[in-house]
Amino acid sequence: MGEYWPVPDVLAHLAGRWRVERVVRDLAGGHEGHFAGVTAFSPLERGLLHSESGTFTWQGVARPAERTLRFLPGRAPGTADVRFADGRPFHELDLSSGRYLADHPCSADLYRGEFTVLDADRWRTVWRVGGPAKDLLLVTDYAREG
Repeated sequence: MGEYWPVPDVLAHLAGRWRVERVVRDLAGGHEGHFAGVTAFSPLERGLLHSESGTFTWQGVARPAERTLRFLPGRAPGTADVRFADGRPFHELDLSSGRYLADHPCSADLYRGEFTVLDADRWRTVWRVGGPAKDLLLVTDYAREG
């Protein structure tokens, strides 16, 4: 894909509710899982609270799944400082070009993310996770609700 949708203000763009579809591939074991749900970006005193909930199906077993992140104003105008729910740093996010690459070292693993904005109402994340016990690919598509 060569064309991206530039986003001058990440927090303003993400605010609201998004339908989420995620495919999780275990590249070493050959298994594939699917997540379907909703992500809501709701206002915090400073930034947005990212609340994701839905159903994750892995090897035929469906379970409820959720996660929470905090998207805070970044160092530059229009960017975000993404943090885990407990405040630990996750990664920065700058979509001013419509595309951003982020790394997150986690113990012995490295999470390498690519964020692309497809248009005003669709964006995608692709995370490649590598480490001694992990070889995963997570592709998530977001579509604005409403």
